Amino acid sequence: MSGHSKWATTKHKKAANDAKRAKLWAKLIRNIEVAARSGGPDLEGNPALYDAIYKARKSSVPNDNIDRAVKRGSGDGNDGVDYQNIMYEGYGPNGIAVLVECLTDNKNRAAAEVRLAFTKNGGSMADPGSVSYQFARKGVIIVPEGPTEDAILEATLEHDVEDIAVGSDNFVVTSDPSSMVAARTALQEAGIDYDSADVEFVSSLKIAADLETANKVIRLIDSLEDLDDVQAVYTNMDLSPEVLGQLEAQG
Repeated sequence: MSGHSKWATTKHKKAANDAKRAKLWAKLIRNIEVAARSGGPDLEGNPALYDAIYKARKSSVPNDNIDRAVKRGSGDGNDGVDYQNIMYEGYGPNGIAVLVECLTDNKNRAAAEVRLAFTKNGGSMADPGSVSYQFARKGVIIVPEGPTEDAILEATLEHDVEDIAVGSDNFVVTSDPSSMVAARTALQEAGIDYDSADVEFVSSLKIAADLETANKVIRLIDSLEDLDDVQAVYTNMDLSPEVLGQLEAQG
């Protein structure tokens, strides 16, 4: 896993002010609504909805908000919005590849806002396929500190786990996307808590970033993530433990 994923989990834990929390909750609720719409409201039969709700609860989204999102998505509400999933591609400072995943009800607005964020932060949009070829879908499970790496490996050994990366206060478990649900279920059965389980885009062509480049790219990521339509941002930026420590020291 790239250092960006390790940094992102740390950054979101620190971003606890009301404005950022409200924006995060809105995106998590949108994920729940879309998951319920595509797979129905039954958690046992819709693992995407299970994971979306689990992640929302980990972020302290109120149960009433979650229930309303499920009802809207499954057709029980009358104010549901038809969201489209759109990917945008681009380059950040020093040629770092960037994928931007959006859920939007207005693709023209989303495209314009994403383009402006790139331009303002030393990046540029790219044609479809320019950077996405180097990214593959992977199951990514974030496990907070507590269990040992050996315990995580033992629990998930039979579920196509490809990597267990050690962060400063968590583990990033990467698996085949089709095995992610089985892997996070195995962790639960072993009594190991996890913060989130998502299918993400992971680059196979990492670029090491020094502190200056990392700060510039993170400013771009923050600007993109601040947009209402943006659900996730993926990069091929790789952060060494030294650079990651410097970033965390900056706060």
